[in-house]
Amino acid sequence: MTFSILVFLLLFISIKCSADHVTDSFINCLTIRSRNFPITGIVYAPNNSSFSSVYHAYIRNPRFNNSTRAKPSLIITPTHVSHIQNAIVCAKKHGMQMRTRCGGHDYEGLSYLSFEDTTPFFILDMFNLRSIDINIEQETALVQTGATLGEVYYRIAEKSNTHGLPAGVCPTVAIGGHCSGAGYGNMIRKFGLTVDLIQDAELIDVNGRLLDRESMGEELFWAITGGGGASFGVIISFLFKLVRVPPQVTFFNLERTSEDDILNIANNWFQVANKLDNNLFIRMTFNVINNIEGIKTVRATFPSLFLGNTSTLMSLMNKCFPELGLQDSDCVEMSWVESTLVYAGFPVGTSLDALLSRSQQSERDRPFKIKSDFLKSPISKHGMESIFNKMKELKNQMITFNPLGGRMNEISEFAKPYPHRAGNLAKIEYETYWNDTGTEAENQYLESTRLMYEHMTPYVSENPREAFFNYRDLDLGVNYNGENSYEEGKVYGVRYWKEVNFNRLVMVKSVVDPHNFFRNEQGIPTIWSKFQDSASFSNHG
Repeated sequence: MTFSILVFLLLFISIKCSADHVTDSFINCLTIRSRNFPITGIVYAPNNSSFSSVYHAYIRNPRFNNSTRAKPSLIITPTHVSHIQNAIVCAKKHGMQMRTRCGGHDYEGLSYLSFEDTTPFFILDMFNLRSIDINIEQETALVQTGATLGEVYYRIAEKSNTHGLPAGVCPTVAIGGHCSGAGYGNMIRKFGLTVDLIQDAELIDVNGRLLDRESMGEELFWAITGGGGASFGVIISFLFKLVRVPPQVTFFNLERTSEDDILNIANNWFQVANKLDNNLFIRMTFNVINNIEGIKTVRATFPSLFLGNTSTLMSLMNKCFPELGLQDSDCVEMSWVESTLVYAGFPVGTSLDALLSRSQQSERDRPFKIKSDFLKSPISKHGMESIFNKMKELKNQMITFNPLGGRMNEISEFAKPYPHRAGNLAKIEYETYWNDTGTEAENQYLESTRLMYEHMTPYVSENPREAFFNYRDLDLGVNYNGENSYEEGKVYGVRYWKEVNFNRLVMVKSVVDPHNFFRNEQGIPTIWSKFQDSASFSNHG
């Protein structure tokens, strides 16, 4: 054995022994502090027979099933608020780090993996904390952060067929992560973001205190409604104001495969989609298929929701967007809660019980990479032709344009951390899914996504090139080694939140978590890494 190998082995053994000691001390501390609410059955170590199943249950991107990144030393599945409070206190005392996971839809796996391979960490998995209290008289929903969107929609429908919550179209997304990154869905043009409807929240801070909106203060409340809650504490629940929806809404999902027609439709979509009646949301998605001759061609789909009946919708479409060619026969009227299932890809008539399933639909259980952009102005026909040609060159590209406008134009970009309001025509989502296995295949698909993103540069926002935090993307910048320096954080931070909101988030973080306990590779950094000490912080405002 060479000297260098021996040194490496000794170092590895030393690190492992140190990590094991930290983990054991942490568990002992947690056990002692949790006597009133014992931790029996909620702590999983790697030697526990259920560890693997609990760990993988909420990994929504199979890319990370066998990741080489550091994995947790423990998983804690709290059933009581005190479990979380005690976990934070003991983690700080014994040098453990923490990752908070709700539904597991974190696109880069930061809620259950770490780039730090020397500091042991545990997953605080919130799936047991998912109570939902619907109060129709007050038109509110009090929801714990482990609850999924599907569960929330189902519980609302139990009480009313004329109330809803403007949130995402994937039922297995949990409310905690969804709202921590702002929350976006097909009623955004009518009601805004999910976080625009939050009235109150419960959060456990770095000192283990349970705070509500009043006791945490407006700055921290602002930060956790779209600024990445995991950077500031552990969010236990949100109180939402429900919105009123019609007893019947209308759904349609047109498909077009003639590229000439698609180019004409897209050209008109860019002109009207963000200016249509606020009750109408028309998404535009492109992907590449092989036609009957085996030649690559672009297919367009238009999954859409209208908060009204078919006759009103047809009158509106014939006047404002006849190029789409919508017919009465394309439209299906249903209740709002039924539309949440259909929009998610379930067949018309699917039992509402499907909303209660916490398992992903099988067709979505493939490795993927997602990126995002914001569109400020229409793309020309020539530009779209160029985009289609690039899609055909690359592997498995899908591009979705989500219209903005409406209510989003009426809310200040500073009202919440999410700043992409007035002046944005659409949010763009790039999706690449694959079935191939192995690192080489994965790298090819990742490179295809990046090349597509690069090709879109002339058409999208710039200085900064903006991005959507809920579509977290490590290509935009990473803070390694747990330091979360301000300069590194600013690289991705100004893309997600723009400079004013990012700096405000940094100031909040620096006050409520000055030693950066709540951290991850794309978290909010503290100002101390820039100014070094509190005196400098004070001097710089």
